[in-house]
Amino acid sequence: MLTNHTLCYNIFLKIKTYRRNKLSLKNTVIDEMLTCASETWILTKRDRKQMNIFERKVYRKILGPVYDNEKENWRILTNKDIYAIVKKNPL
Repeated sequence: MLTNHTLCYNIFLKIKTYRRNKLSLKNTVIDEMLTCASETWILTKRDRKQMNIFERKVYRKILGPVYDNEKENWRILTNKDIYAIVKKNPL
């Protein structure tokens, strides 16, 4: 189902653009590719979970780490942080 995911994932490593543009690119290109002919799919819990994992992986690559002032170190975003920033619910 996610055959070209590494190609799409690597797009965000090579393109030096702003975060807003990368989010727009993700929403237009990658989401369309992942959900191509999805109206005929029967999504199981496992399929939804795998799609959410891939989506969060791409979001983490786009958004990058954040600096935690309380602990004074860098950390990756949690799932709740990601969905709060992009204002989108999981599948």
